[in-house]
Amino acid sequence: MVTVARIRRPQGRRGEVLAELLTDFPERFSETSDVVLCQPSGGERQPGRLENWWLHKGGIVLKFAGVEDISAAEALAGWEVRIPIGQRRPLDAGAVYWSDLSGCRVIEDGRDLGVVRHIDPTIGTPVLVIDTPEGGELLVPFAEEICRRVDVAGKVIEVALPEGLRDLNR
Repeated sequence: MVTVARIRRPQGRRGEVLAELLTDFPERFSETSDVVLCQPSGGERQPGRLENWWLHKGGIVLKFAGVEDISAAEALAGWEVRIPIGQRRPLDAGAVYWSDLSGCRVIEDGRDLGVVRHIDPTIGTPVLVIDTPEGGELLVPFAEEICRRVDVAGKVIEVALPEGLRDLNR
């Protein structure tokens, strides 16, 4: 499963929810009405049927069948909206889904630098957060100039780190 939205709060009085959009393809909500609603902690999961959606102030408003009032919408706050990974959109050549980078080994000149834990997109260029074999953390910008080859199928990213980057991470 892949998360395409995170529910923030109720929106209106008829059971709609405002969600953070976690996909570059919001039109996907027109193509499928069946989703899975999940607590992010790995707890409860339940099927959801999307009745309507629209973009609103940088987010997305979702209306699910059976969620008819504010109380029911409040109960979904914090939940994630997921779809089967096979329903992801095909990407242009050279593009990757960030979720596919988690677990990739990062290698420079044959040397194992560690494994990608996750991507931090909060500071301009997305940053690979890498757990090093020594037990530390290495932050590497996910930029073409640095990440020379990304093999998602083989779970390997080959990098050429700029001089001094390792020192910044100490």
